[in-house]
Amino acid sequence: MWPRRSKLDAAVINDSDFAGPILFALLLGTLLLFNGKVQFGYIYGVFVVGLLGLWSLLNLMSDRGIDIYRTASVMGYCLLPIVALAALSIPLELRGWVGALFIPLAVCWCTAASSLFFVISLEADDRRWLVAYPVALFYTCFALITIF
Repeated sequence: MWPRRSKLDAAVINDSDFAGPILFALLLGTLLLFNGKVQFGYIYGVFVVGLLGLWSLLNLMSDRGIDIYRTASVMGYCLLPIVALAALSIPLELRGWVGALFIPLAVCWCTAASSLFFVISLEADDRRWLVAYPVALFYTCFALITIF
């Protein structure tokens, strides 16, 4: 849930698993369905377009490069706080002060976790904020899908 640099090993970072990201995307769509929002197409569309953009941007920023499978795995697994935000949106209205509290928290959590994975994978410690900015935009799109 909250990765730390000291506890991450290469086996965790190099694992390209798609079962979790697909499950999280389906769970996000299902939770939004409880609020009367049919957003499955938007979820998959934003994920694919964002994935292709982030993958190309990360490869342009790094000498080492990253494959698209690892990028999709990291982006999908780090979507979990947005899924929790969608679950929170069922009993609570997120368009008021509650949303102003929880939405930036969820986006920052997703961004911090995924940018740490990317920085370690790309060996780009000096470019963490450059990696974090487009990743934050990616997760902000999912937060907007969740509340609107």
